[in-house]
Amino acid sequence: MASNVNPTVRRRRLGQELRRLRELKGMTAEEVAERLLVSQSKISRLENGRRSISQRDVRDLCGVYEVEDHRIVDSLMQMAKDSRQQGWWHAFGDIPYSVYIGLETDAASLRVYEPQIVPGLLQTREYAEALITGALPESPVSEVEKRVQVRMRRQERVATPDGPLRLWAVVDEAALHRVVGNKQLMREQLEHLIEQSQLPHVTVQVLPFSMGAHPGITGHYAVLEFPDASDSSVVYIEGVTSDLYLEKANDVHKYTVMYEHLRAQALNVDQTREFIEDVAKAYAK
Repeated sequence: MASNVNPTVRRRRLGQELRRLRELKGMTAEEVAERLLVSQSKISRLENGRRSISQRDVRDLCGVYEVEDHRIVDSLMQMAKDSRQQGWWHAFGDIPYSVYIGLETDAASLRVYEPQIVPGLLQTREYAEALITGALPESPVSEVEKRVQVRMRRQERVATPDGPLRLWAVVDEAALHRVVGNKQLMREQLEHLIEQSQLPHVTVQVLPFSMGAHPGITGHYAVLEFPDASDSSVVYIEGVTSDLYLEKANDVHKYTVMYEHLRAQALNVDQTREFIEDVAKAYAK
């Protein structure tokens, strides 16, 4: 069973439980750090699941929180052990957004707004290669190919017939007109986008230029939801050198409301397919 555990999600669950134990004890992260002679940032990283946690860390924290039930301690220790296993993405080496991949791999649904490009889970291999090459002009071919392979592997969550990812994508019209690669490549990409949008678990909506200003004007973001009720939803905002993960209920609520407005302002499913078809035909000329 442990071999199938997603280490990223396991770290999140463990971190949430450790935070709960600390709060029940009425202690601040700073107080815990002082007791264990570690930095406050370490305690914060352990609780938010961004850092690998050892069984020794769990044992020490349970000691500080005076957890007397050995079953709880043993369960947390096992979670720590499982969280140190490697996910499929580790086989590709160092990947800057590996935390996100871990979350996406275990998510039940993903709502994404893309202002500039076709969403990664709906890209063709050729589009992905041209896009990554353009975005990382100083990267060697091997690095580009690695990222393309990772992107194709991620798409298995959409393609699998067994519990596929529920994907809802709102795509700005700009993504359809930005020529990545060449016109032939773009036409094939848009045809692929139409094909994918016909899957029962995939919804694609285009947000046309005519809508003017809208709630997503500040840029890309994604909202991930998980099958286990104990796993809180996460808002993911991609950055150039670092990514942002928002998990507080108030933050997630604000971005969720923003997304509802985006969906309401975007073209409906049928209008979207017709719109994409027209743009794809223009690339054929």
